[in-house]
Amino acid sequence: MELKEQLKEIKTQLRLSMNGAVSQSMREKGLVYKLNFGVELPRIKSIASAYGKDHALAQALWKEDIRECKILAGLLQPVDSFLPEIADIWVENIRNIEIAELTCMNLFQHLPYAPAKSFHWIAAEDEYTQVCGFLTIARLLMKKGDMNERVENEFLDQAISAFLSGSYHVRNAALTAIRRFMQHSEENAFQVCRRVEGMGDSSSETERLLYNLVKEEIAL
Repeated sequence: MELKEQLKEIKTQLRLSMNGAVSQSMREKGLVYKLNFGVELPRIKSIASAYGKDHALAQALWKEDIRECKILAGLLQPVDSFLPEIADIWVENIRNIEIAELTCMNLFQHLPYAPAKSFHWIAAEDEYTQVCGFLTIARLLMKKGDMNERVENEFLDQAISAFLSGSYHVRNAALTAIRRFMQHSEENAFQVCRRVEGMGDSSSETERLLYNLVKEEIAL
């Protein structure tokens, strides 16, 4: 089947599965898309399973300014043909938290260059580039939580700084990564505690919040 026909077939399936109530609910929660069919994730995964990994199809889907097409792109993109420069282009096009979370889960965490690329992303100024960096690091930490000392220090410097000064979504992504780091070992948890120990009595509400969240994580 030609690429154009595949795209047309996928869009037809999406229209047949559209859910206006879900789409409306997303808009009310701030998830704004140019076009959103409101198709639920299990149905999107079912559609993806009929096609298999396909670089050309995934790239074409990503270029569509449609929620479901972007999610499908992350599911269908093969890792071996997804070059680092393409990853940067995709990240530049991510403009909301749902696509950031799903693309990190379905694609970015599986990339062979994900560790280096995620550190590059967290150092960026763009909000969702940082979000993708921290969410990818959080995913990597769930699979393999050890880093060398230099990398650990860089990660904690960036994550704590992002929590204290970043936007709402950057703060949450950084906190997710910090928590995954702490959960890996007692030594990691101790390192984070040492970093925030002076924040409990800070005049900064954000520093006190981070201190209390770290304290809660230790108590779990």
